[in-house]
Amino acid sequence: MEETLLIIKPSAIAYTDLIIKRIKDEEFRIIEMKQLNLTEKKASEFYSIHKGKPFYSELVDFMSSGQVVVLRLARQDAVSYLREVVGATNPRDAAPGTLRKEFGTGVCTNAVHASDSRTNAAREIAFFFK
Repeated sequence: MEETLLIIKPSAIAYTDLIIKRIKDEEFRIIEMKQLNLTEKKASEFYSIHKGKPFYSELVDFMSSGQVVVLRLARQDAVSYLREVVGATNPRDAAPGTLRKEFGTGVCTNAVHASDSRTNAAREIAFFFK
């Protein structure tokens, strides 16, 4: 079993139940889950990997604008499979049936964050679930 992290972003919080159902339908096991508000400081720490990129400030502001749901997930090939389930970063480019295509509205408001590598999954899980 491999672990990964999923964050339901503020713009998709109303779809939490549908997103969780989809995650379970894809045979992910939810190990831990919590709902919280990220402070600007916490959001900037979490997304520090993107510091200096043009979208960084907008992303930090958005992620600290409302509640998020953070899920620690497990299954075989969790990181790569979850990336398929969530779809491309830009919902316009995401495949039909993916979470970002169904619930995303823009690049920043793309419904969910998913770890992009095993290394980042471990770092991100530790960030939220110590």
